[in-house]
Amino acid sequence: MSTAHLKPNEVKRDWYEIDATGHTVGRIATEIAKVLIGKHKPQFSRHVDAGDFVIVTNADKVEFRGKKWQQKIYYKHSLYPGGLRETPAEEMRDRHPERILHAAVRGMLPKNRLRAGRLKRLKLYMADSHPHSAQQPVAFPEFESKSKR
Repeated sequence: MSTAHLKPNEVKRDWYEIDATGHTVGRIATEIAKVLIGKHKPQFSRHVDAGDFVIVTNADKVEFRGKKWQQKIYYKHSLYPGGLRETPAEEMRDRHPERILHAAVRGMLPKNRLRAGRLKRLKLYMADSHPHSAQQPVAFPEFESKSKR
């Protein structure tokens, strides 16, 4: 008996919706990364991008524990000498709050050729509503059953 491998033309993508209000950044990012990779599916294959779409509402209402709002620093480099830019988490929250969750999910995805396509399926919104109602997203069951800390 041989192992069945998923082929790219056999992938069926679903849409999931997650409300980020009151959730810790790292804990919600791990669940989002699992869905984008496709590890929640029984036919998971590492070499095929079999993940689903994820819509995150209220992405600006995520939380950090401890003193991370003051101590955590996001780095960006312009690729020119002396081009390192540092942004504290508080400043990032005020200017671009959706980038906090985007950076956390990006860091949790595997660093390979499939990462860019997976990140395109992540939709972050800072309001309760989103323009993807035609896709009929469902609440991700494994995430919703976990208690909000």
